[in-house]
Amino acid sequence: MGTLPEGRYGKRPSRRSPVAKAVLVAAALLLGAGVAFVAYKNLGAAPISAERATYENLPENRMRFAFDVSRAEPERAAVCVVRVRSIQGAETGRREVYVPPGRSPLRVETVITASAEPVTAEVFGCSYQVPEYLSTGERPSE
Repeated sequence: MGTLPEGRYGKRPSRRSPVAKAVLVAAALLLGAGVAFVAYKNLGAAPISAERATYENLPENRMRFAFDVSRAEPERAAVCVVRVRSIQGAETGRREVYVPPGRSPLRVETVITASAEPVTAEVFGCSYQVPEYLSTGERPSE
C-alpha cells in the first residue's frame, strides 16, 4: 500500500495532537455544563409555588379562595395572581394577592369578584416582585 495520489482523493485529514483533542473535549464539557446550569435555573424548581386549597361561591358573583404558598425564601414578601373561571372556562375575574413574609407553606385567603358566576378558582402565578402599591399601602382583603 502506497500513498494515494492527492489530486484524485483529496488531502488526508490532518491528525490533531492529543493536546488539541483534550482542549476540545474540555471546551465541550464546559459548554455542556454551562447549558445545563442555565437550563436548571430557568426550568428547575420554581422559587415560589402555590396550590389551591379551597374555594366557595359567595353571592353577587364572588368567590372565596384559599391557597397554600410555598417559598424558597419565606422571609421575602411575594405576590400571587389568582383568577376565577366561568362554566364555559373563560376567565371572569382576576386579582393580585399580597403574600406577607412568614412560614412556608402559608395559607392565604382572598375574595375574587367576577363578571359572571364563577365555578372554579386557581393560582395563575406568583413572584417575589411585589408591586409598590401592594407593598406600601393597605392590602385589600376583599
